[in-house]
Amino acid sequence: MAGDYYKILGISKGASDDEIKKAYRKLAHKYHPDKSGGDEKKFKEINEAYQVLSDKSKRAQYDQFGQTFEGGAGPGGGAGGFDFSGFQGFGGQNNGGFEFDFGEGGGFGDIFSDIFGGGRNGGRKKAGRDIQVDVEISFEEMVRGAKREFDLYKKVECDLCQGTGGAPGAKEETCPTCKGSGKIQKTVSSFLGSFSQVSTCQNCQGSGKIFSKKCNKCGGDGRVKENRKISVDIPAGISSGQTISVQGQGEAGEQGARSGDLYVNVFVRPHNEFKREGNNIISVKHISFSQATLGDKISVETIDGSVTMKVPAGTQSGELFRIRDKGVPALRGSSRGDHLVKIIVDIPKKLSREQKNLIEDLRNLSL
Repeated sequence: MAGDYYKILGISKGASDDEIKKAYRKLAHKYHPDKSGGDEKKFKEINEAYQVLSDKSKRAQYDQFGQTFEGGAGPGGGAGGFDFSGFQGFGGQNNGGFEFDFGEGGGFGDIFSDIFGGGRNGGRKKAGRDIQVDVEISFEEMVRGAKREFDLYKKVECDLCQGTGGAPGAKEETCPTCKGSGKIQKTVSSFLGSFSQVSTCQNCQGSGKIFSKKCNKCGGDGRVKENRKISVDIPAGISSGQTISVQGQGEAGEQGARSGDLYVNVFVRPHNEFKREGNNIISVKHISFSQATLGDKISVETIDGSVTMKVPAGTQSGELFRIRDKGVPALRGSSRGDHLVKIIVDIPKKLSREQKNLIEDLRNLSL
């Protein structure tokens, strides 16, 4: 067991499903073994934590019996607090042998992969890798939306064999290793007893079929590396640091397996005049003492251009005025935030004698 799953993902025990998924994606991208600076051990811990916490029943068991899944095996409980009574082999049947399917869809394959030396990812066709890119946009593009084109050098489906891995015209034959079943069964011993492990056949990658001759272009992998241009729409209202997911635009999977996804991390350049708070835009406007005292109409720059705003008499420094519907559009919806103008009253540091006399007269009148 790797440790506290919540600590591994950096989330609280009450985290929502979306928070769990977001934390997993961020850490998985950071520690993926194929990336520079990746950490295979850390990646396995992250994956193990996610497999448990993303499943409601597994998470409930984990929360009930603690971070080691141990000590919870009371009446009716199996190893580590799980009730295995519905699984073949538990309770001393079949001479203590247990059978798990570690192929596609094998429910316990991910959790017990370290124990059994492979698990559900042991030999099946590998899905394509995800690709992660960063993009910087301007404040104006954040408000209005933008489009970016990326030139990616990645694994794509081989156009000669259409991703099958077989040479054109090659005969498809039954795999001699698994006899067409796509699975290999072997017995593995562990501290829980003897297990009959069913894993995907590595020779045919679980298909049960092989080609008499491999594709000359891709060498049987079904993929080749090429440059591809991908255009991505960046929606109006996106926040700096948010990620756009483009399904299927990562690398192609092995021999027709699922393609990975493209993740675009968006960063917004700071603006010289505007600051975003939620869906509102805030700017600062300086006015004179006389404008604040007597009131005036002033010109204010917004993201949509200049507008005229009325400053009432007696305006205080630091007051906020609202210009409606001149803010940031909602990311999902038709509403739009407002533009908030913070007024700063400039007090002159030097006054002429005449100005001083006028202010003294004003002070005497206020008494």
